[in-house]
Amino acid sequence: MSLLNQESPEQMDDAARGESYTKGSSHVVLASIAAAVLVTVAIAAYVITGQKPPAATGEIVEVWAHPMRGMTPKYDANGEAIARQNFEQVLVFARVKLHNQSKQPIFLHQIAANATLGDGVHTSYAATSVEYNRVFLAYPELAPIKGTALPLEATLEPGQTIEGDTVSSFHIDKQQWDARKGLNYTFSFEYLPDLTLTPQSAVIEQ
Repeated sequence: MSLLNQESPEQMDDAARGESYTKGSSHVVLASIAAAVLVTVAIAAYVITGQKPPAATGEIVEVWAHPMRGMTPKYDANGEAIARQNFEQVLVFARVKLHNQSKQPIFLHQIAANATLGDGVHTSYAATSVEYNRVFLAYPELAPIKGTALPLEATLEPGQTIEGDTVSSFHIDKQQWDARKGLNYTFSFEYLPDLTLTPQSAVIEQ
């Protein structure tokens, strides 16, 4: 072997020390990654287990739809007579249960029905209790489905469950309603996240 290709003991020791250092560094990197993964899992577990259940829960018990032709008022806002026009609409009634599972009172603020149609989501806000009752005066043929209106400003005490009916109106025709892709309800409470509920049974046409 040529003397030019021989390595001195000092050179060999340096190489060995470099290899050992490289191995030690890789172990440190792997340990750091493992520690980071464990910390991430621990944080995720803390967040998941630390989340409180929603204050309000509920159920859409039943839904009825009544396609119909409506007519604009005879008079405008100033009391002047105006020409009346026909329009298509669908009245949507829902029987709802809401439950307060928190330890504090919760305050219902608003109810909205959301129908997903071909051109997007159409939202109709539920009528007040007075307006709900007026619907049945105007359309007595709907009397079989009349219930007790759910107050839009209801207060639910801790552990309380309330049940009532709502009505919303969509200015669409029956064909558009029948082609809907979805229907759900959004319940808004003061100082709390919204509660969204989807009917679990088929909509009944009335």
